[in-house]
Amino acid sequence: MSTDLQQTLPASDRRALRWEIVLVLAVTFGTAGVRAALRLLEAATATEDLKDQSTTLNGRQSTLAWLDPLFQLISSGVLVAWGGLAVFLLLRHVPPRLAAAGPGRPAAGPVLRPTRRDILPGVGLAALIGLPGLAFYVAAVQLNLSKQVMASGLDTSVGDLVLLVVNAWANGVAEELIVVAWLVTRLRQLEVPWVWVFVGSSVLRGSYHLYQGYSAGLGNIVMGLVFVWFFSRTRRVWPLVIAHGVIDTVAFVGYQALGGVPGL
Repeated sequence: MSTDLQQTLPASDRRALRWEIVLVLAVTFGTAGVRAALRLLEAATATEDLKDQSTTLNGRQSTLAWLDPLFQLISSGVLVAWGGLAVFLLLRHVPPRLAAAGPGRPAAGPVLRPTRRDILPGVGLAALIGLPGLAFYVAAVQLNLSKQVMASGLDTSVGDLVLLVVNAWANGVAEELIVVAWLVTRLRQLEVPWVWVFVGSSVLRGSYHLYQGYSAGLGNIVMGLVFVWFFSRTRRVWPLVIAHGVIDTVAFVGYQALGGVPGL
């Protein structure tokens, strides 16, 4: 691609980046992917069909009404911290060597500062992914390829709805900053061919959704391919964060507003 990283790294930096990838994925979405795959294996070997099983995305974490919001906020905070770690590493540990931007060509490194220009493409991506995703989920349940996914186990109080919105956007920050902006940039710095960058990022995204069913893995792989393509063309990550936040907000809050109809 024309907006590629063009400078080869020294051997010491390449070793450092390989270790960085292993360690970051081990404490974030890599381990989550392995755990989700094992959950799918467990569900697939159960006596009941996959479509008759269920999973809750935002369940209560405490039986004490006043304590549960604190646990919810801590969980969201961890996700935001993961995204912050990705940004910190990109800026301070082997920062991307930016190719000189020619006419009409964006810089090769990730654009990490959000602007108002990110809103419209973010909303557009949300519509592009979210609407077909809902139809795909409904079909997958009927075909026994997905569990019944309960988007929330919380109440419909204003406080719980706020917690759902916070978690939706925390998901977007963590996933898009790590799985796209950070991972794609690191792989390209290591001169991994673009085809394997697309495969690596999208398969990682699909893996940690497998606990929901086979279709969740496949659907998120498709989403990952679209998001990596967008990032490879623009180097902008915040439209992806916005798209993800909007999709999850509609799924989580919409689930509650409709009285508990299984969502995405």
